[in-house]
Amino acid sequence: MTQLRHDYDEFTARDAEVLAVGPDSAEAFSRFWQEHDIPFVGLADPEHRVADVYGQQVKLLRLGRMPALYIIDRRGHIRYRHRASSMSDIPPNREVLALLDALNREEKGEPEP
Repeated sequence: MTQLRHDYDEFTARDAEVLAVGPDSAEAFSRFWQEHDIPFVGLADPEHRVADVYGQQVKLLRLGRMPALYIIDRRGHIRYRHRASSMSDIPPNREVLALLDALNREEKGEPEP
């Protein structure tokens, strides 16, 4: 999450919002957000309802819920999905920002650079 925090301004400059969903309680989420000064929204999902809707994998031998990253457009369509195979399998911000740039160009009908 700190990776996303560092480039949060880059995400919002692309008219994107970051939402982190995690398995902890609302109290634990709130405490973590305050302690680490996280600028985006965190959604506690201790009963895995959101995770189940999006098919987020749980691997008990690998510390639980695997990271996942989704880009969802304004119409609610999933435009990008990355389901991690390990806790360290997270796309770098520059890759996600490039995808957002491409989606924004597509939405505006602009050609690829």
